[in-house]
Amino acid sequence: MQSKLFFKQLFACCVWLILVAVVSPVQAEQFVTVLVAYHSVSGHTEKMAHAVAEGVQSVPGTRVRVERVEKVTAEVLFTADALVVGSPVYWSNMAGEVKTFFDNWQFKFGVWPDFKMRNKVGAAFATGGQVSSGKEVTMLTILAAMLGNQMIVVSGGGAFGASATTEGKSPGIDQDELADARALGKRVAEVAWMVKRGEVKQPSVLQ
Repeated sequence: MQSKLFFKQLFACCVWLILVAVVSPVQAEQFVTVLVAYHSVSGHTEKMAHAVAEGVQSVPGTRVRVERVEKVTAEVLFTADALVVGSPVYWSNMAGEVKTFFDNWQFKFGVWPDFKMRNKVGAAFATGGQVSSGKEVTMLTILAAMLGNQMIVVSGGGAFGASATTEGKSPGIDQDELADARALGKRVAEVAWMVKRGEVKQPSVLQ
């Protein structure tokens, strides 16, 4: 009897050691990091960026980092699982600082030829003075830059992303626009989790 009990205990101990060695490291790595990068002069786009971050944080197990585009480093960019970029509308397009941010992916960070942003989730948001000021074009150019880097782009809070009108009859950022920004952040985090889980289950598929 004592011999049988010993072997049962030994077997249980071996199983426990295998679980600690194999399962625990995988579980420890199960979190998603979302980078919210933006340019803002008046503070409107910055306010939307923080609302996007709130949406990201509403998804359990998700980490978020909010940075101005000029402060984003290669390490911060490449270690993020998802990226949300926000820009004010300048002449119906993204701000020059945001375009420089994308240009730096290659000129400073060396994103190519390895496509270091491949399969990361991307999204966009924009703020503009008028209702028809180029917000959709701005978001589409941001998404186009992401697609060129083989990222997985998503929308949320609107057809192409979240946006806000900041002048005329709609001064500042209202609660509906903040809600759209939160919805965008939440969707980005959710899709990033889908991709992360897929990588764990089938690592060869996304390599």
